[in-house]
Amino acid sequence: MKYKQPHWLKDFYPGYFAMTMATGIISIALRLQDFIKLSDIFFAFTLITWLVMTFLYTWRLIKFPKEVLENLTNPRTTFIFFTFVAATNISGMLLHFHGYHKLAIVCWIVAFLYWSALMYFGFASLTFAHKNREVNVVHGGWLILIVGTQSLVLLGTKISGDLGEYAAYMMVEIHMLWSLGMIFYAIFVTLFCYRIFFMNMEAKDYSPLMWVIMGAAAISANAGSSILLTDPVIPMLVALRPSVQMISIMLWTWATWWIPLLVMIGLWKHFYKKIPITYEPSMWSIIFPLGMYTVATNNLALSAEFNPLLYLSKGMLWVAVISWLSLMIFLFYSIFIKQNLSSD
Repeated sequence: MKYKQPHWLKDFYPGYFAMTMATGIISIALRLQDFIKLSDIFFAFTLITWLVMTFLYTWRLIKFPKEVLENLTNPRTTFIFFTFVAATNISGMLLHFHGYHKLAIVCWIVAFLYWSALMYFGFASLTFAHKNREVNVVHGGWLILIVGTQSLVLLGTKISGDLGEYAAYMMVEIHMLWSLGMIFYAIFVTLFCYRIFFMNMEAKDYSPLMWVIMGAAAISANAGSSILLTDPVIPMLVALRPSVQMISIMLWTWATWWIPLLVMIGLWKHFYKKIPITYEPSMWSIIFPLGMYTVATNNLALSAEFNPLLYLSKGMLWVAVISWLSLMIFLFYSIFIKQNLSSD
């Protein structure tokens, strides 16, 4: 009997690691606010999803290398692969919280190597394989590159204290990565805003990936706060702290500004344009920004010593948790419906 290749795997969404990202950042947010047992549940689920997704994407690469290469060279999907970088670093942060410091260091190394290869491959694809040369290929998913870059900063601040004499090297590295993330964010957000404010867009173009623009600003602000909460080790980096503080506050403010607009876009799309709400994997790119905004607000309150922000962080935590639970139910419901349709 001839083996039938699983077509669902062939067309598997390249950014499903966003589920791991969303679950992991909520676990971190719960831990920061002392919901330890609930955080541990999310931690376990984070590791499970990371392992499952790693297996599935490895299987897909082996079985369908052509389709994977097409995704990598497509300007619309190439930057979505950075979800692996962010998911690995978020998992590493949780491992570090639980005392697995060496595994956390391994996570950072793996994520950095993948980030380095994908960074230049992605931009080479954009340079040489972008035939149409149109700005309409820009979407919120491009900013996952910034999320992946800043996730290296977040984990780097955690493991720097475990590197002994090499801590200074790590601190310099994460300052460079944070700055690089700022540069790419400025470029991408300019292109993104130009497209949505000045070019014709159909309702389908307003996808859940638009939330990444808020999430990228939030994780950049959180990365800055994490740098401020970490020993700078060398005097040169001490001199940069006022600039890091100012930029972090600006980024957090920018992320906050986007939330009402993104909600309005969602209402316009689904209630005014009456486009039905159906499950799609990119919806996990809504949950992660909500969780990251929660953590970023908490850490900004600590680094700026402005405690009123902690109340906002506590409120956003439950928005993120309820959104995660709702989407998980939506996922299983959609699987159940598809199974019933296929059996009929």
